[in-house]
Amino acid sequence: MEGAGIEAALLVEETSNGRYGGIGSSSTEDDSSPHVTAVAIFSTAVTVCGVFTNGCAIGYSSPAETGIMDDPGLSLVETYSFFGSILTIGGTVGAAISGNLTDVIGRRGTMWLPDVLCIMGWLAIALAKVPVYIAEIVPKNIRGGFISANSLMVCCGSSLTFFVGTVVSWLILAVIGAIPCILQVIGLFFIPESPRWLAMVSQEARLEAALQKLRGKNVNISKEAGEIREYTKAFQQLSKARILDLFQRRYAHSLIVEVGLMVLQQFGGTSAILYYASTIFEPAGISATFGARAIAILQIPVTFLGILLIDKAGRRPLLMVSAAGMWISCLVVSLSFLFQDLQDSKGFTPIFVLIGVLAYLASLSMGVAGLPWVVMSETFPINIKGSAGSLVNISNLFCSWITAYSFNFVFAWSSSGTFFLFSIICGATVLFVEKMLPETKGRTLEEIQAKMAHFSSIG
Repeated sequence: MEGAGIEAALLVEETSNGRYGGIGSSSTEDDSSPHVTAVAIFSTAVTVCGVFTNGCAIGYSSPAETGIMDDPGLSLVETYSFFGSILTIGGTVGAAISGNLTDVIGRRGTMWLPDVLCIMGWLAIALAKVPVYIAEIVPKNIRGGFISANSLMVCCGSSLTFFVGTVVSWLILAVIGAIPCILQVIGLFFIPESPRWLAMVSQEARLEAALQKLRGKNVNISKEAGEIREYTKAFQQLSKARILDLFQRRYAHSLIVEVGLMVLQQFGGTSAILYYASTIFEPAGISATFGARAIAILQIPVTFLGILLIDKAGRRPLLMVSAAGMWISCLVVSLSFLFQDLQDSKGFTPIFVLIGVLAYLASLSMGVAGLPWVVMSETFPINIKGSAGSLVNISNLFCSWITAYSFNFVFAWSSSGTFFLFSIICGATVLFVEKMLPETKGRTLEEIQAKMAHFSSIG
């Protein structure tokens, strides 16, 4: 009851129409919102260097498939399926321990550790709390676009790997993927810690210094610093966050939304199609090299377009359009393989499979690939954010492993059936977002989290 009372006191007045149409006041921008500073841009750039390497790892298995199989002599359906999905195993281990770690050693410290491990072997990149850190350092009016830089760099990494992997060996490709981590290790010495984490560990002087550095030396930060302190202290009056605390009713809506988005994202084919694009292209009669280069060229501009739209169109519309595009694209690929199996219009199969896969990845890059991480960084309160991030990451990576490992087996059973299953799940994603996800653009983190707690309380 005490926790519910605290959260009720933190609720902001809802004046927008519809239950999930908006949060807080009806205005979309605060004229007093501080402008972006060079420090915020540099901090974001340093932070996303690590996820660039993650993008390289995501795209690695597809262009490297032929070279790796020729060298160690791996079996595609058995051993290579394990190799293609092993990134998610390391990521799951990292996600399991990262929640408490990010609260104990801070957001910067939790990025240093995976850099060292990643340089050694690309294993624990999921330790880094990149979206959380970015969400906590930038102003609300540009928060969505800056967090989406995370997905842009993942996209750049995978595009680089798809393109470069067609002209260099898989060994050289692995070395290239580790370079951004070295840059991040150096850059982390020069960026400030998250002000909200500093408030959580009661480092008041460092909080103000970090916030002033991020907002600019001539900006009055007293109001924002006070809001951060007040909200953090209110939530610290609640019990110490544990993983089981996530299942309390006050966090139910946030948890359902986030875990649901992650599960739907992966079971909709995200990892499988990125990891095994070559496996999809070749049976359709498409050159794997041509397909990989087409993916590399397409992904970056589409992801950049999504970043431009996120703080204008909002999270909900962009997610729904993205998922709808994936749904239609999977249907196109499914029907193309079906006609190929029926020996009907076989000559059109390569064209429509290529169009379908590229349209799927374009739709994915515009929203579903990155927006669930934006929503995760916004919806959980500071006292539970570390544990919540771990659980959400584990959900995503575990489902990614299931999809990536089983894809070759299911695709061998029925190429058409595989993409029909993906299309059903992508269609379900549209309905899920429409029913469950509130709009968060233009709101402070404190407003969003208080309102999510309110949704849980009225169930």
